[in-house]
Amino acid sequence: MKVKEQEFLSRIEKHKGILYKVSKMYMDNIDDQEDLFQEIVCQLWKAYDSFKGESQFSTWMYRVAINTAIVFLKKEKRKVDNYELPSTNIREEENDSEVKEKQIEHFYKAVQKLEKIDKAIIFYQLEGFSHKEIGENLGISEGNARVKLNRAKEKLKELIKNQGYGF
Repeated sequence: MKVKEQEFLSRIEKHKGILYKVSKMYMDNIDDQEDLFQEIVCQLWKAYDSFKGESQFSTWMYRVAINTAIVFLKKEKRKVDNYELPSTNIREEENDSEVKEKQIEHFYKAVQKLEKIDKAIIFYQLEGFSHKEIGENLGISEGNARVKLNRAKEKLKELIKNQGYGF
């Protein structure tokens, strides 16, 4: 295997949690999540030569992953199904706590109902990005990122509440 390929696979392995999260946020069932995961890896490989190291690999990966998810969603024009998601969705780690799994399930179901930009903002916020970094990644001002994040959180809270999972 070539050095470039080994380097790429090593970086993907190190940051694969990002890809799982994006896949879960944008797709509602396991098959679609896996398809999106594979599409993101494919797009990352195609664009790998464009990564010049001017930013962290994970930052570049976030941008490619979210852009790929948005394009994938538009291209597929998938509709959210009106059935319960199986509890066997992609997981980064196994968790024995049924309560925690239920919370995560409600969270991802609600996130899937958000607009594309709101999903991206929530994703960046969960990953610990500052308002400034969110703005830079999405091409909006820091103030606009702050406002959009607060609105997205409120929408998310309302969606979770409407799913019957109270606060």
